[in-house]
Order: sequence, then structure tokens, then C-alpha cells
Amino acid sequence: METIFEISKQGRRGYSLPDCDVPVAEIPKDHQREEYARLPEVSEPQIIRHFVNLSSMNHHVDKGFYPLGSCTMKYNPKINEETSRFAGFAKIHPLQSEKTTQGALQLMHELGDYLKKIVNLDAITLQPAAGAQGEFTAISMFKAYFNKRNEKRQHILVPDSAHGTNPASVNFSGFKPLTLPSDEQGLVDIDKLKELMDEDVAGLMLTNPNTLGLFEKGVKEITGIVHEKGGLVYLDGANLNALLGITRPGDLGFDAVHFNLHKTFSTPHGGGGPGSGPVAVTKNLAQHLPVPIITKSTAGYVLDYDRPDTIGKVQTFYGNFLVIVRAYTFLRMIGEQGLKEISKAAILNANYIIHSLKDDYYLPFRGFCMHEGVLSGKSLREYGIKTLDVAKRLLDFGLHAPTVYFPLIVSEALMIEPTDSESKETLDRFIAVMKQIRSEAEKDPDILKSAPHNTPVRRLDEVKAIKELKIRWQNPSSK
Repeated sequence: METIFEISKQGRRGYSLPDCDVPVAEIPKDHQREEYARLPEVSEPQIIRHFVNLSSMNHHVDKGFYPLGSCTMKYNPKINEETSRFAGFAKIHPLQSEKTTQGALQLMHELGDYLKKIVNLDAITLQPAAGAQGEFTAISMFKAYFNKRNEKRQHILVPDSAHGTNPASVNFSGFKPLTLPSDEQGLVDIDKLKELMDEDVAGLMLTNPNTLGLFEKGVKEITGIVHEKGGLVYLDGANLNALLGITRPGDLGFDAVHFNLHKTFSTPHGGGGPGSGPVAVTKNLAQHLPVPIITKSTAGYVLDYDRPDTIGKVQTFYGNFLVIVRAYTFLRMIGEQGLKEISKAAILNANYIIHSLKDDYYLPFRGFCMHEGVLSGKSLREYGIKTLDVAKRLLDFGLHAPTVYFPLIVSEALMIEPTDSESKETLDRFIAVMKQIRSEAEKDPDILKSAPHNTPVRRLDEVKAIKELKIRWQNPSSK
């Protein structure tokens, strides 16, 4: 496929501008470019066709099944896009006065109330722009909490199955991560927790259900052990899809939880963004929330900066506002009862896939999973096949691969999350393709080793691709 520069022809335009009706201002010489910007010159039909064709070369949730475990690539309802484009939302400026942004502030305040109710916690910030920033915000609040109490605790416990951002957030927040191992069932080793949890440990970061898709059955005992030693417990909310309407983190003893609005509440987050990672906390931590906090007064909604114990800002202005609008739309449409249906469908879909494939791929932990499950391709090693080969072969069938090689505690891992919005027909096709790939691994492994065969770009040398990035197109004639 040609690049947009290759279809460019001098003099073509994809726009027309009205006659200038204001005085022309001369741009100061020192602000002018020394040479013309090399921009493509194409017509409107060429622009549309080029980018539509380009988008169809990539895989996305509107095109096909995207069972990316842990990242939750959920279908994004188009009504979310409609509301986020309302002029009153899309065209406001964050420096406008509160009087002129009451609708936006009301939406954010109401969304905060909904989120607090979902997790049964007391206070919230919508400011963090992603899940990892939500983690950082929560653990920074832990730091502020202990500093206020003049307690010099050094460590945060992080399970060995945690998301990779967890230990990074601990370090950035001024603590040191301490690994908490899993037991033979893939859950937190409670005996080890009792051994490690002392007055030097500030708390525990826990993903529940964990990255194996397993619910921590002893969660109330876990939070109790930490609290008994004066510590705090944080819930990595990346897997909230499994808990909505079924149980609330606040009821389980968590002191803080972050939401991934871009995962749990169906807003797009491909290509690295945008995202939104609100953090809800107990009353004990509320004083440390980032500023400003949106509060409601007799005069309307206001931005409250008068919070002397705040950790300060973690993001410019008030958060990724249009992602917040999308999540608000989704919650208003789905309703309180709909939340439970989301989790029930996600759990059913995941178990249907895992138990349909457990005889074709290795299942490291028996029993039922939650919204995602983990299989392993290690049984294919005898045919010279790796999990990566399975992932590449799936592309030939128009299916995106699950997360591979994570969690790290499972060899040749395949983490599969089908999400609540997928039909049984889609799941059955994925299962059939996975079974076919299993058969190919045994009978004709070279098909997998050379896959994909039907994609615009064939298999890359992944080591070379990481070390020698090609991030822009260069006209051969300009070299």
C-alpha cells in the first residue's frame, strides 16, 4: 500500500477556506520556517480512502475478536462517541470559569458518585490518566498517610503474579517493592504474607481476581492480616470486569482502588491511549487526594483546591475529560442491574473458552476462572512450537491473539479474556481455530513457524524490530 506522500500531487487540496475577513497579520521573521513543511497534497476522496484502507489493515475491536487478557479490549458502543462529541463537552476549555462549565463539572461529580457506589468507598479523584497513573496516585497517598503519622515504613508487598506496573508504581511513590509469592493454587501464599507483613511494610498491592483469572478466596483474611499490622491494602482495579455488581472492594477491606475507565467502562484505548484511571479511597485517605476535588455547594459545582494534605496534581487539569464522558454515558445506559450482567457474561464466556480448550492446551490451575483464564502452550514444545507461533497463526484467521507470556509465573502462557460483549458464535469460532492450530502443531508445525501468511506484514525479527525502530517513512529520492 502506498503512503500518503506517494499519492500526493502538487496543487491538490482536500479543503477550501473562506475569504479572510480580518486584517492579515504578518508572522515575525524569527517565527517563520526556513523551508517549507513537507506535507502531502491530496484530495478529500484520497484522504478518506487512504485512511479507511489503512485502518482495515490493522486489527481492532470493530473488525474482529480481540481476546487480549489483562488489557480488556471491550467493544466500544458508538453512543459513547456521540455524547463525547457534543459541543458543550468537546469544545470547552479547562481554563474557563466554573460558572461556564457547570454541566461538565456535574457530569464528573455524578460519575465520581457512581464509581464510589460501585466499590463502596468514600472519596474519589478522576484526575489520573491511566491505570498505571492510578496505581502511582494511590500508593503516593499511602506514602502521604504514613508521613502524616510519622511512620517511616519502607516496603509495599507485590504478588509475583502482579501487573508489571505495580512494582514500578511502588518505586516511583518512594517505597520499595517486596515480592509476595503465590501458593500451589495460584493464589496469595497466606503463610508467607503473615511472615512478611510487619511494621516496616506500608501495605499490599493486590489484583483480585489475579492475573491468572482466579479470585482470591481468602481476600478478607488477607486484608485483615495487613490491617492488623497497621498497613493499607490497594486493589489494582484492572480486573474489575469480574466484580461489577457481585462484590465491592470496600466490603472486602480494600483502602484504595483504581478504575480503568477505558477497560471496564468501554472507552477506546488502542495505540497507547487515551485512558482514565480514577482512584477511590476510604475516609482515612481522602485528605491526600490530588487537587482539585469537585464538590457541590449551594452555588453549584466548584473546584476545591483548599486541601493542605493533598499529594498535589498528578495530571494536568482534571483528567482525560472525554474518556470520562464516554464512561458516564456507558454507566447511565447500562444501569445498576446491567453491571452485574456484564460480570456474569464475562465470567461465563471465559470459562466456556478455557474448559473447551483445556484438553488441547495445558491448564496450569484447574477449576473455574473469573473473567479471564490462562492456558499454556508448553505441551506443544515437543513439536518445536512456541506460544508465539500460536499467536501469529491466529492472525491468519482474522483473530487477534490473547496476551502471551504473561503472567510470568506460567510457562508459555496464553491469557484469554473474551469480554462480556462477545457472542457464543464468536467464541465457538475462536475455539475451533485454536483446536485447528493445535492439530497443525502436531501434523504440520511449519505452518505455525512461518505464520502469519495472510497479513500485510509478515513475521518480523522481533529483537531487531525493538533495537532498530522504523518510526517514519523516508522518500527514497530524498536520501
